[in-house]
Amino acid sequence: MSKPKFAMYWSGSCGGCEIAVINIHEKILDVDANFEIAFWPVAMDAKVKDVEALADGEILLTLWNGSIRNVENEHMAHLLRRKSKLLVSFGSCATEGCVPGLANLAPLHEIIDTAYTTLTTDNPSNIRPQAVTKVPEGEISIPMLTERVHTLAQVVDVDYFMPGCPPESHQIAAVIDLVIQVLQGKAELPPKGAVIGAGKSTVCEECPRTRNVKSIKAFRRIQDVAPLDPELCILEQGIPCNGPATRSGCDARCPRVGAQCIGCYGPAEGVADYGARLLTAFASVIDADEPEEIGRILDGIPDPAGQFYRFNLADSLFRAGAAAFKNQEA
Repeated sequence: MSKPKFAMYWSGSCGGCEIAVINIHEKILDVDANFEIAFWPVAMDAKVKDVEALADGEILLTLWNGSIRNVENEHMAHLLRRKSKLLVSFGSCATEGCVPGLANLAPLHEIIDTAYTTLTTDNPSNIRPQAVTKVPEGEISIPMLTERVHTLAQVVDVDYFMPGCPPESHQIAAVIDLVIQVLQGKAELPPKGAVIGAGKSTVCEECPRTRNVKSIKAFRRIQDVAPLDPELCILEQGIPCNGPATRSGCDARCPRVGAQCIGCYGPAEGVADYGARLLTAFASVIDADEPEEIGRILDGIPDPAGQFYRFNLADSLFRAGAAAFKNQEA
């Protein structure tokens, strides 16, 4: 009997998710032992036509990492959805949009103008990317950018979501073990739409630091606070820390070593909007009673858009800045 097929695809992302899978070390041999790798462009020579030739649903499991940023990403999302029984939104870019999603704060033409006309770009002929360029040998085509960055689930139906930037390797190994046990009839898959490879609480619940009392008079960047108290909650030292709104599963790796949580595991269970929950959490540690004073202190947060929506803008209630929505479908 042939082995079930496995695929992994990398779209609009940095490639860290691919590295995280390799970092499961000898567990990668379990993948090879239990699956036939049908499509994994980073790890093997495979062509899109090979996927197109497969029957619909012939791939048992596809891990998709990366946001949807161009028309090729959209095409591959629909193709791999048809060919896969189980499609997993793998990592923060696929699940939330991640850092690429911050591009939604500006309309596409402004992004292109910035890339091709600013002082750091040598472009005297004012050349812009073209979908098709004619050359003596024929035509060269490149995938054009979409107007907005989308998450995978905004484009196709997704079976499971695995957050993280990237997902922790031990969490990946645990999910692979679960899938193998399912194949062997020893376990059952979680309900469709479930978040896998992560916890159900917040990073604060995993963090060993002591939470004390309201004491914040101002928010500062971490490099402006010295020395940092190694025992006290980082947020209560005036450093914006996203632990109160971020899903657990990383074992609070950043706070444990003296760095604030930046939110890469996405909204904790039950959080409707990540930024709104963080604003509430930050306001709760401010040493002030008057709304005006609380507002003034919150206004001192460096880079609020990056703080609240660095990973989550494309999947938030806002989804995009007002300028990016102009003449577009919300």
